[in-house]
Amino acid sequence: MRAADADRQTVADALKSALDEGRLDLHEYDERLQQAYAAKTYGELDTLLDDLPTAVPAQRVAAGVPAAPPVRDDVTRRWLLHVWSSYVPTVAITMVIWVISSLAAGDPLYFWPIWVAGPWGLVLIWQTVAGLSQGEPRKWQTKLDKAEQKKQLKRQRKALEAEAIARGELPPAKPKKKSA
Repeated sequence: MRAADADRQTVADALKSALDEGRLDLHEYDERLQQAYAAKTYGELDTLLDDLPTAVPAQRVAAGVPAAPPVRDDVTRRWLLHVWSSYVPTVAITMVIWVISSLAAGDPLYFWPIWVAGPWGLVLIWQTVAGLSQGEPRKWQTKLDKAEQKKQLKRQRKALEAEAIARGELPPAKPKKKSA
């Protein structure tokens, strides 16, 4: 049966635990991690964990039932903060400028901040309603998770490379030339 991304991630997490426990060295961990992300079937994933005593086999998902994404209760709240985060400070700044200019003039001036707050607020309300109805918070979180996963893999590869250089398995990296 074909494995899903969630299954590959479960195996990657089990491999990371094995590395942390000292059951795998960095080189073997890197090899198995690459094989885990390249695996297409449960059988390929299971072989990566067979010799690890505390390994949890890949979770099998019933045919036709997709794996549920990890539950994060605050995703919608954080997405709303992300969408609206630039609106509030910008409107506050325009209001402060209006108040200061009105005080300097001696009487209230035309309330021009409405032209910043009004149309932008309407667009954000439309974006919020449409986004919530189309599941945008989960999509946004998935995108963030993938970016974080890429960063972690890059850090792990750099650590593996540095360790291999320290052990003498790889030649030292050549310093990059700085352009003038």
